[in-house]
Amino acid sequence: MKRSLCILLCLLLQLMSVHAESYVVLSGADNTIVEEKNKDEKQSVASISKIMTAVIAIEHGQLDESFAVDDEINKAYGSSVYLKQGQQVTMRDLLYGLMLRSGNDAAVEIAKHVAGSQVAFVELMNRKAAEIGMSNTTFSNPSGLDEEDGGNISTANDMAVLMSYAMKNKEFRTITGSKYYTTDWNMRWKNKNRLLFDYPFTVGGKTGFTKKAGRTLVSAAEHDGVESIVVTLREGDDFAFHEQKHTEVFQKMDVVTIMRKGDYTVNGRKFHVPETLKVTLHKDGSDKLRVKTHYDHKDFVVEVQKNDDVNVYSFASKKVRGGGLFS
Repeated sequence: MKRSLCILLCLLLQLMSVHAESYVVLSGADNTIVEEKNKDEKQSVASISKIMTAVIAIEHGQLDESFAVDDEINKAYGSSVYLKQGQQVTMRDLLYGLMLRSGNDAAVEIAKHVAGSQVAFVELMNRKAAEIGMSNTTFSNPSGLDEEDGGNISTANDMAVLMSYAMKNKEFRTITGSKYYTTDWNMRWKNKNRLLFDYPFTVGGKTGFTKKAGRTLVSAAEHDGVESIVVTLREGDDFAFHEQKHTEVFQKMDVVTIMRKGDYTVNGRKFHVPETLKVTLHKDGSDKLRVKTHYDHKDFVVEVQKNDDVNVYSFASKKVRGGGLFS
């Protein structure tokens, strides 16, 4: 009996140690990879690709414009928010249906309204992917379905880069972090991302599943100024895995601010920093950080070296009267 219990416990421990086929844990501050496994392995990523669909729609603007659902909606299948042809909706409604309920019909309608067709919308998705550095990604549709065209092919790392980019957008951040949403036609939706209800530091994410892709999950969490992004592909117990990895990031990592967003005047020249510059460091002090600043012609240059990695930021400046040494 004791031997049987021992064997059973060993099997359970082995099962618990088996995790995603590929995953990445990223610091949202500077996209530092904290941990990874097969981060560049390509596969269909299912509905987590709807993050890109949302990004394109939000950057297109006019979220509160009202319009009628197109007949293209009749081509949608799979998960749905039950849109009907001719129904009056706003882009905001569609975005919540897309991100909270993973509505494929919402994805189809977003694509048609923004770009005129799904084909044209996919071109925008792939253009944005290239722009933000998703070098191993090819989008084929706005929903993530993969039965007909092979689906949207990406990697854990590329999806983490996408989530990091998306979370810098206030509209996206509000939508993905919402537990519930009530539409203009009084439909109440609950977010499928269980982490929003079970893990208090969760600030967003997107679930996904197809038979081909398996379970896919992207999540973002924030605690004490540290934002953690986790992506898993083919992880059965994905919610528990994400909780564990977020907690490990908060225990091990810290974020240091190099320069805050705003206007600066240095040596009589004024420049603007559009986003706060941050760097992620281990709390145990094992990282070496060095920051240098100088002018290169008219550009104010900030060189941030962490261990062997160097990032260079340049800001165009102009001469001002009465500028101090640093203000």
